[in-house]
Amino acid sequence: MNADERDRLKKLLQEALPPTKNDESERDLWPALLRRLDVETAAPNFNWAWFDGALAAALVGAVALFPAAIPVALYYL
Repeated sequence: MNADERDRLKKLLQEALPPTKNDESERDLWPALLRRLDVETAAPNFNWAWFDGALAAALVGAVALFPAAIPVALYYL
């Protein structure tokens, strides 16, 4: 490919493809993810739902009623 063909191809591509914006910050998710991670690690949130509390209470109750089941449960973990 000589210089004339290269220039012609360049001109055709420039006409066919619309120019893009140089600002890619709208589409780039990495900075948003880093900000979210910084916020989450700075202030840990220990809000439990009622279901989490119910599961914890059921686990404590099961251990109190059936202590022999602890090795079986640990085996399956």
